[in-house]
Amino acid sequence: MGEAKRRKELIGEKYGQEARILPWVPVTKSQAEFLLTWANRLTWFGIGGLVTAWLTVRFIGPAFGWWQIVG
Repeated sequence: MGEAKRRKELIGEKYGQEARILPWVPVTKSQAEFLLTWANRLTWFGIGGLVTAWLTVRFIGPAFGWWQIVG
């Protein structure tokens, strides 16, 4: 009997299924990695948007005469 067959008999019906992060959380490890990848991308997109907004308010708007910075 091969190792895979022994493992399949030992584990039973959970054989071949992905492991969960925690037993009571219905999220697999690959789903968690996917979520973290997208969260990281969206975070950097948000940081870029924040920098763009700051540059617009601080430099671009006053340069085109859209508003004035007081202070």
